[in-house]
Amino acid sequence: MAGYIMTLDSLESLKECVQTGTYSTILSNPKNDYWNKQQEGTFADYLSMKSNDNIYFFIKRKIYGIGKLVDINMDCKYLNYTGADNPIVPSDIKFKESVPLLSKSNKSNRCLCIFEPSPYFFMDGIDMDEALSSNPSKFRMLRALWKLSFIKVDDDENQALIDIIMKRNENQLYKGERVFKFTKKVHNEIKNNVLHKHRLNSKGLLNASSDGNLIKHEMAIEAALCELLITNTISPFGKWDYISHQVVASPFKAIDYMDKMDIFGYKYIEGYKIRSKYIVIEVKKGRANVEVIEQIMKYVDWIRSEYAFGDYSMIEAYVVAAEFPKEIIERRDKECIRNFTKGYRPTIACTWDFVKLIQYSYKYEKLNFKEI
Repeated sequence: MAGYIMTLDSLESLKECVQTGTYSTILSNPKNDYWNKQQEGTFADYLSMKSNDNIYFFIKRKIYGIGKLVDINMDCKYLNYTGADNPIVPSDIKFKESVPLLSKSNKSNRCLCIFEPSPYFFMDGIDMDEALSSNPSKFRMLRALWKLSFIKVDDDENQALIDIIMKRNENQLYKGERVFKFTKKVHNEIKNNVLHKHRLNSKGLLNASSDGNLIKHEMAIEAALCELLITNTISPFGKWDYISHQVVASPFKAIDYMDKMDIFGYKYIEGYKIRSKYIVIEVKKGRANVEVIEQIMKYVDWIRSEYAFGDYSMIEAYVVAAEFPKEIIERRDKECIRNFTKGYRPTIACTWDFVKLIQYSYKYEKLNFKEI
């Protein structure tokens, strides 16, 4: 299971979140009636949420947990009010008429996720340094928690967080003491009020960023891919068990200079929690340039060394763009090749060349994809 680490400003905010079993990011009003990159990124994170993913809160160096996302009427995340994914701020009348799912909210609470303790939210948080030092090789994204409302971690990092929180709260685990209170009152209110128009999807983001058959913001395309890849098997990419965006892909250094993959994910062997494939996608909103080939292969090599233990055959790589000039196709065919070996006694010589170029277009409020 994946995990989400949300940043809060106070313990009072944490108490309210846990008691209601809800979390809603405050999104400042967009400038010029357009979403910015950070706001679209927040929507992308929500779109990748799935039931049973874990949730934690980060306040002043400490991490508090543990919760898990739960479904209400078939989903664990919703728009707080009708049209909340439209960057144009609704009038007070329209806001009130749309029946916000969170009664104690304002127009800046655009979307929300729903969770419950699993097994508890412990009052004793874990210092960030203690968490990082408890299992250093597992923590990648937690080290990059900087100037973000929240981050997503994979199942290895998630399990490492569960381990340290549970070990430090073992006594409270059995006694049920020093834990934050939770009631289902707000969950029941949401269940009674939620409508189909509260469902969270990428259509609003794409419409707000559309320009004819193109999308003006790469982050909006990333958000749509986060939704597509965990729900839809009928696409050039297939369905994946874990999908995230802006995942670190370089040795740790100053956050602003770290390389990040647009889309990263993996799938399991069916019926088992064993990773069988990794996916990386590089997104270009317009015409791709030749440098994208070097960029995607840099990420492929990173995944091979950091995740796939040298096995290139576990990696699928894609470049998504509105247009691919001929020289990119030629360079892909020439440079996107890796020779490697598998097995021992005897070793098996293998060749990897799985880089696909996917052309996108936007039509009828939907992204369409075609392999080049």
